[in-house]
Amino acid sequence: MNTPKTEFKYLLIFGAFWVVLILVSSHFLGIWDEQQRNPNQQLVSQTDNGVTEVELQASRQGHYLANGTINSREVTFILDTGATLVAVSEEVAQQAGLPRGQRGRAQTAAGTVDVWSTTIDELRVGGIRFRNVSATINPGMDPNMVLLGMSVLSQVDFSQRDGVLTLRQSPQ
Repeated sequence: MNTPKTEFKYLLIFGAFWVVLILVSSHFLGIWDEQQRNPNQQLVSQTDNGVTEVELQASRQGHYLANGTINSREVTFILDTGATLVAVSEEVAQQAGLPRGQRGRAQTAAGTVDVWSTTIDELRVGGIRFRNVSATINPGMDPNMVLLGMSVLSQVDFSQRDGVLTLRQSPQ
């Protein structure tokens, strides 16, 4: 015969089981969702005869995102062939130690905004490295966003096929 104390104990164990199950499920669903948003979390680079190649998978929205670094600070890039320069948020600029240069104006999807020029000492996408990259700091950008514009993309050959974008950097 179960006492009220024993029944309460089973109820606690049952409740704890469901709480743990929900927490573990939420964790794995979060990982799955992030992988769908940015399928290029762990980039693999190949180098052959001095040519470094990185392949990027399109996200579920058809965008190309890639994890990389700016001055050793980890960031997520969104490739934007319509952006003249690399554009970083104020938060990323501060964390990467980017100095504000000359003030200017830029046309963005959100309209005309104030930006500041800057130079990124080192930018990496997989095994591809860029030095002294012209960029802008846009305080109005999403804090976690970095647009990888043509100041970088013009230095690589890139081609797209079947949802895969291949970046190739020849020896400099």
